[in-house]
Amino acid sequence: MKKTLSLLALLALLIPTVMADEGMWIPMLLGKNQAAMQRAGMRITAQDIYDINNACLKDAIILFNQGCTGEFVSDQGLFLTNHHCGYSYITRYSTVEHDYLTHGFWAMSRDQEIPCQGLTATRLVRMEDVTNRVLSGISDKTPEEERERIVKQNITIITTEAVAGTHYKAIIKPFYYGNQYFMYVNEVFTDVRLVGAPPSNIGKFGGDTDNWMWPRHTGDFSMFRVYAGKDGKPADFSKDNVPYRPLKHLDISLKGVDEGDFTFVFGYPGTTQRYVTHDQMELQAIQENPIRIALRDIRLRHYKNAMELSPAQRLKYASKVASIANGWKKWQGETLGINRLDGVNQKKAQEAEFQAWADKRDEYKNVLREMTRAYERISPIEIEWVYFNEGVMASDLMTRANHLFRLANTQDADEARTMCDKMSANNEKFFSDFAEHTLVDRAIFVDAMLYTYRQGQASYIDQLRGKTPVEQYLGQVYDKSILTNAGKLLAMFKKYTPKQASTLLNDPAVKLFTTAYASTYTTDKEHIYDANKREINRLMRTYVRGMMQQYPDSNFFPDANLTLRVAYGHVEGFRPKDAVYYTPYSTLAGIMDKENPDIYDYVVEPKLKQLYKTKDYGRYANLRGEMPVAFIATNHTTGGNSGSPVLNADGQLIGINFDRCWEGTMSDLLFDPAYCRNISLDIRYCLFIIEKFAGAKHLVDEMTIVE
Repeated sequence: MKKTLSLLALLALLIPTVMADEGMWIPMLLGKNQAAMQRAGMRITAQDIYDINNACLKDAIILFNQGCTGEFVSDQGLFLTNHHCGYSYITRYSTVEHDYLTHGFWAMSRDQEIPCQGLTATRLVRMEDVTNRVLSGISDKTPEEERERIVKQNITIITTEAVAGTHYKAIIKPFYYGNQYFMYVNEVFTDVRLVGAPPSNIGKFGGDTDNWMWPRHTGDFSMFRVYAGKDGKPADFSKDNVPYRPLKHLDISLKGVDEGDFTFVFGYPGTTQRYVTHDQMELQAIQENPIRIALRDIRLRHYKNAMELSPAQRLKYASKVASIANGWKKWQGETLGINRLDGVNQKKAQEAEFQAWADKRDEYKNVLREMTRAYERISPIEIEWVYFNEGVMASDLMTRANHLFRLANTQDADEARTMCDKMSANNEKFFSDFAEHTLVDRAIFVDAMLYTYRQGQASYIDQLRGKTPVEQYLGQVYDKSILTNAGKLLAMFKKYTPKQASTLLNDPAVKLFTTAYASTYTTDKEHIYDANKREINRLMRTYVRGMMQQYPDSNFFPDANLTLRVAYGHVEGFRPKDAVYYTPYSTLAGIMDKENPDIYDYVVEPKLKQLYKTKDYGRYANLRGEMPVAFIATNHTTGGNSGSPVLNADGQLIGINFDRCWEGTMSDLLFDPAYCRNISLDIRYCLFIIEKFAGAKHLVDEMTIVE
């Protein structure tokens, strides 16, 4: 009996069918999933979620800028997203005198809402399968480069026709590696204003230490409002604009969640790689991730040391550290998960099954062998580029040396003058606190370059340093560069002409950048890489098409590509290691347990402590009298799902997705239902903070609350 069960388990791994709660499904095609979703507990229909003819849940979902999700919660354009999604805007409008990042921000009236220049909110109007039109003029014999040209040309024609005479914008994206194409017709709003954000000690409670972890106690939300012209259409910022009236906004349930409850996430997942072969999994998770992690360790160490010196330093580096640390920690969990699941060998076993099937079919029999050969050609190049991007470009010095390099290669005098004026303005701001920053940036530059060199990835340094010891040479590069001398640099910008290009190119920092770039990004390497990536794309398209033919009864979901998707699952705890079980929700009591006034990320706001002490939770406590903070479920999410609404069986808002559990971050490559959990802010904690902590009940009063 044991042998039979083992064989069945092995076969389940080999067949690339969707595992329990895995999948990011296309809303327009959700009817195929409706029966399964209703068996799992859903009480609404697929048409309630996506309907081209009537207002539906999709009309309440927006793409926040170009990397997060938001959801309308009132008929006045008010929407919620994550605190970390709005982080750069909260930081942008913060000063030492008005530190919204530290103390929070709440607009008590419409005229206090802050316009966020450059921020967009995009609503999907409709989607359409345009595969046949996109692939018109293409056959199996069309060379890949020619295929790309025809596809691009067809896409331009189709999207132009789709939005002619409207204010809409259209994009077309490939699915299943180019086996299918969908067009998305969107409405893009450009007048978006900050309405509310909790203090960082709530919105980012736990900081980088708790990032990607469970249990979580982070009040990760912020509030914005979309404004439109008086005709209800998108318009650039104007005092005459009015709050946008969405076709649909979400009802909010205060019933909360229990283990086993059905949930679904509706948002814009960014990127997954569910169908890649073992070659890509090994390159990414086993070879590249450790390099990225080690080099980001260096930056994070120096930035965090600087942040401890003063509130101004903390504010200055907060956004940068958050950005660096997010990937750094995710890659650690991803590699750990792939190793724990023996993911590379899982992929190899699946590929062996495919090969046995493909050997009888000429179209597919050489796909995997050709794929491996293509990866063998690009892997060393890609690893070298990782060292360049994470090591050589770790410091501000090298980023700015890149700017001077581009200036030196600009021959047009007017264009050069424009570049100088822009760089001069940026550098005046940069040098305003350079005395403090140079100590940090110098240390990052030297340490990151030294690490890269010692890994055998910066041998070009030897031709520049002569007999000078490497570390000493790097210090000299930093100290002698015009980029570290404010007076000389700004004076140079004022009088620069293209005739002085050779002077710039001889600057030690610019010379190092130029040499590193020229050594790393050679024409030969780029040609090899581009040709083989194009070949991999062709092979992946064939491989995925073959798997679909191999398993015609399987329901294959397309990889995420920042288009609107539905993922569904259940509220469920998990066992991260032996003898440990994580319950599926956390409470305010956990915040008090974590409190540490000596560690910034664990400082608890005095008012929050008072509310906890008096148990003044209003209508937001659960039936046990606890104040819920966050919960986990088995929904399949990734980057871009940040800020996505988490909805219950009736399509009501119960949470805001903001993270994944660290043990399951390999879900972009390999989904494990035992470990993969999305982390969401309980909507009751969000409302509690708005009303009880911030005293902004007028915002809650805009919403439709279901008791």
